[in-house]
Amino acid sequence: MPTYLYETLPPTPDLPVRRFEVKQSMRDAALTHDPETGHPVRRVPQASFYLGGVRSLAVAPLDGGGCCGPGGGACHH
Repeated sequence: MPTYLYETLPPTPDLPVRRFEVKQSMRDAALTHDPETGHPVRRVPQASFYLGGVRSLAVAPLDGGGCCGPGGGACHH
């Protein structure tokens, strides 16, 4: 059974975002509210890949931006 990552969408900016994992069947509907706080939630996009026999997990940053910040701007890697 896969594990999905969720984050809360707090109703006010002064409340912290909470991330949590839930094991769900792929047939189960995505959660709409945090079972702990009752705040609305969204499922966080994840990518899983294998590199040299080791599983890595890429997770979207909390601020919504990529590695170069919100909007992607000017990356200089």
